[in-house]
Amino acid sequence: MLNKFLKIIEVSEVEKILKDLFNDLYSNHKSENVELECANHRVLAENINATMDLPPFDRASKDGFAVHAPDTFGATEEESVILDLLEHIDAGQRPQKKIKPGYCSLINTGAPIPEGASGVVMVEYTETRGKKIEIYRPAAPGQFITKQGSDIKQGDRLLSKGTFITSDKIGALSAMGLKKIPVQEKIKVAIISTGKELVNSGQDLEYGQIYDVNSYSLRSAVIACGALPLWLGVVPDDYDGLSDIMKDAINQSDIVLTSGSTSAGTGDVLKDVIKDMGEVLVHGISVKPGKPTIVGKINEKIIIGLPGYPVAALMIFQIFLAPYIRILSGKAFNNSIKTVKYPLKERFFSSKGRLHYALVKIIDEQVYPIFKDSGAIAALAQAQGYIKIPKNVEILNEETEVEVYLFDGL
Repeated sequence: MLNKFLKIIEVSEVEKILKDLFNDLYSNHKSENVELECANHRVLAENINATMDLPPFDRASKDGFAVHAPDTFGATEEESVILDLLEHIDAGQRPQKKIKPGYCSLINTGAPIPEGASGVVMVEYTETRGKKIEIYRPAAPGQFITKQGSDIKQGDRLLSKGTFITSDKIGALSAMGLKKIPVQEKIKVAIISTGKELVNSGQDLEYGQIYDVNSYSLRSAVIACGALPLWLGVVPDDYDGLSDIMKDAINQSDIVLTSGSTSAGTGDVLKDVIKDMGEVLVHGISVKPGKPTIVGKINEKIIIGLPGYPVAALMIFQIFLAPYIRILSGKAFNNSIKTVKYPLKERFFSSKGRLHYALVKIIDEQVYPIFKDSGAIAALAQAQGYIKIPKNVEILNEETEVEVYLFDGL
């Protein structure tokens, strides 16, 4: 006698279950300290305050001469002001002499402003005659001087917890001299394929066997979401083998993804394993492809049983799980799904009573449905994205404008 689905659940209810699970189980994800150069594309785990003023001293923003500004008032090309040169101050050097009325110092961009100076005259408006400097333009008080702390003051908030660290943020952190950065620990996603017929890529196939597709596609999808995949291999879909590897997966990862053994046949045992070790929350979604999807919980870890068909497995992952994994990994800040709208080239018949995610390709700004089932590998090779068809819509006619969710934006 065949097993039965526990209950076919609407998409909106599944989305709520997943949202509640992720909020309950992963709201306080662990953190770790990593080297600054390894922090790119990670998520900041703590607020970072400035450890010093930036800039840490008054500095010149132009090449020129540091002057006592009132000395230059009224200077023109016709009536220049002549000042005595004290020294040359380069970036990284400490000034040795104080600027007094009647004197100036040659200064390079970024160099510290000497005591007594209140402005900088650009070198273009001067002429050097030995130790005498002719000034042809006046310097307003504060001109071309970047004041200490004008960028940020010590103790002010530099970056907030939850910030997705990119190259510009790396620059800000390095300016503080920070070496170790507190970041959220990468989400670890265990991946298990089930099926006696599955063989790893590169091995010889015997009659009746097929290559394992889901492990490779799901690993790639997990990496694209910013998480760390842990491939635990292929196991036969029997109770004991699946129970043993599930224990290892729970101990090593934050989320467990399996593919296969989710349907209602006598050989589909995943639901029994999850039920005996924890709790089955969903077994069957009112969606195509991906109806025999399982959502469970074991030891405060989310278990997702994806269908064995490659198209269905990848679609369910991208639609239901990828958004949450991207958020936990920080990728949601810069990795939203891209969509385009084009007319449908061919009439499309949808599945009655289920929300339908249909694979499509785009040619010359027209959308072509891919008429293959969820087990067809060619569908993955051809697809550029998918469209959503509401469960109450059975036919989409030619020229109907549809919104395509592009895979290259996932």
